[in-house]
Amino acid sequence: MTTEYHFLTPDLTQALQAARSRGEVVVLVTGVFDVLHEEHVAFLRKAKALGWLLVGVESDVRVAEMKGPSRPVNPAQRRVSTLEELQIADAVFVLPDHFNTPAAHEALIAEVRPRYLAVSAHTAHLDKKQAILAKHGGEVKVVHEHNPAVSSTILLAQG
Repeated sequence: MTTEYHFLTPDLTQALQAARSRGEVVVLVTGVFDVLHEEHVAFLRKAKALGWLLVGVESDVRVAEMKGPSRPVNPAQRRVSTLEELQIADAVFVLPDHFNTPAAHEALIAEVRPRYLAVSAHTAHLDKKQAILAKHGGEVKVVHEHNPAVSSTILLAQG
């Protein structure tokens, strides 16, 4: 059985096409963004500096799979709203629950066709991500060094 992936709403597809028609460079970021902190904001600003920024937020199901049953603290729509309120990203959307396979990652890249996938230095599987991006005319761009002293997990533990 083949899973068909589709990530973008018609409105988001139209916004992406409009950005391209204006000659803007499309930049994609994906992440959890559960408890937003200064490292998230710095990362997003650096990604935005590259062009038109599209942010994919992990679903609640995926966050629980990755970080445990007590997460996320904030549901996906609240995380999207918080990112939109920052006014750094040009568009924000929720990734599907099944965004957990190489095929899903490749399908997202094929649909969005970003020039850059902006990541932090500590992002896992950089070589695999670069191979997918190269296949679709883009590249992985490390835009932010990891600061292990600041994370949502640490902030939550400090309560």
